[in-house]
Amino acid sequence: MKNMKHMKYLNKTSLVIITALIMSLGFTSCEEDFLDVPPTNAGDSSTAIGTVADAKVMLSGIMRRMTDLTYYGRNFMVYAEAKGGEVTTRTLGRGLSDMYTFNSTPTSNTFEEFWNGMYNRILQTNYLIESIDKVQGEGNFNDIKGQALTLRAILYFDLVRIYGKPYTFDKASYGVPNILTPIDALEQPLRASVEDNYKQIMIDLLAAESLLSKSKNNGYLNYYANKAMQARVYLSMANYPQALAAAQEVINSGTYQLYSNSAWVDSWTKQFGSESIFELGIVPNENDHGNGSLSIYFRKQLYGSSSANGQYFASDYYIARLGQDASDVRWGIMGDDREFASEAIHLGASYKYSGNTLLAGDGKSTPTAVNIKVIRLSEVYLIAAEAAFHSDKDLAADYLNAIRKRAPNLAPATAGTISIDMILDEKSKELFTEGQRYFDMLRLGKPITFNDDFNDLPIIARPKTIDLTFNKIVLPIPKNEINANPGLGAQQNPGY
Repeated sequence: MKNMKHMKYLNKTSLVIITALIMSLGFTSCEEDFLDVPPTNAGDSSTAIGTVADAKVMLSGIMRRMTDLTYYGRNFMVYAEAKGGEVTTRTLGRGLSDMYTFNSTPTSNTFEEFWNGMYNRILQTNYLIESIDKVQGEGNFNDIKGQALTLRAILYFDLVRIYGKPYTFDKASYGVPNILTPIDALEQPLRASVEDNYKQIMIDLLAAESLLSKSKNNGYLNYYANKAMQARVYLSMANYPQALAAAQEVINSGTYQLYSNSAWVDSWTKQFGSESIFELGIVPNENDHGNGSLSIYFRKQLYGSSSANGQYFASDYYIARLGQDASDVRWGIMGDDREFASEAIHLGASYKYSGNTLLAGDGKSTPTAVNIKVIRLSEVYLIAAEAAFHSDKDLAADYLNAIRKRAPNLAPATAGTISIDMILDEKSKELFTEGQRYFDMLRLGKPITFNDDFNDLPIIARPKTIDLTFNKIVLPIPKNEINANPGLGAQQNPGY
């Protein structure tokens, strides 16, 4: 296989658009509590960043675009849930149902936007990093550069999980092109290997950690957010010692605290709680997606909005998992998803992105403007549990029980009873609709069974149960990208 380590990618037709986005997004203002710097007038691209304030405005613009509908604002989160077997739907065609049916093609606009959107953000971070390096002597840009490096790592991590096979399954297979600098429109770099993508992800995360502040930084990244992401990435690589070490540093810092059982449900009605390590702000009239938001997609049909179509709700498999304890506090964020009163009660609607089942939101003027919690302390405990399982089952049980106690009637795990499946089940219950399930199932090589029989759905593009041998576990490279860069045609994912 060719060494693609230094290859870069840019759709030729997108360069002008991306340059415009860099300039416009870098100088967009939002509400003060989310972007606490004033807007700056856009200037020539070579001098646009002259001060720390300028750099922070551009960083804030990138953060805001991370909440686009095509990324954390909706589609990426739905993607990881719809494909992971935790949710189902009553009928096809209600919105993003192609994710559930795996009806992905190289010309599907919904899926193409992952590639385009994430690479737009990557090019913006590249521009920001390069600009900071040019003015490094004119102020302390370390923290902003550390955040930009961490953001780039997150973007590449998400991209390679969508377009490349799991690291633990086939790290030598094609991942995505590595782009580390602003590049010329005529360049046509090819895909790097999954392994080279992960190497670059870790290079960025490790380079960033010493630049970042350890103070909490609501709506932004800090040292512990970087460490939490390191733990997530190392776990995906099955590097359990490093995953455990990174997770323990976050846990032992005391900077974040787990919610008590009595506080867990109400935590969703608050911004930047004690568990929130990296949380993206959603601001009314700025990046609130309203009737297209995650709030709407996981609600009961017509509840609070005529646009609520009951797109996705918990599968019977998930409800059975949560139903291991009727007193599990996490039932408090679930609501009735029935379309007709004559149906049996089915608590499959998730209201994390509405604040609570009463649509209280998280303290803003609309219930759809609820912040996106990218990584929480609960997940870090569960990463620590899985990582420790391979070397110290007593320690693994301790970390697992810190979360398992949210189901007070379940027996605590012990060194003799703990298993990977027990940890995976707990992670499912804790992080439902938070965009992790599908990737967890793939990296662990677990078969995924879908609740198609809930309404006898006519699925053609995939079988009821899939595993790592199914070609559509990864998305195709978009046809438009191949047209612009023909070399990618020979690197298309198999079966497309």
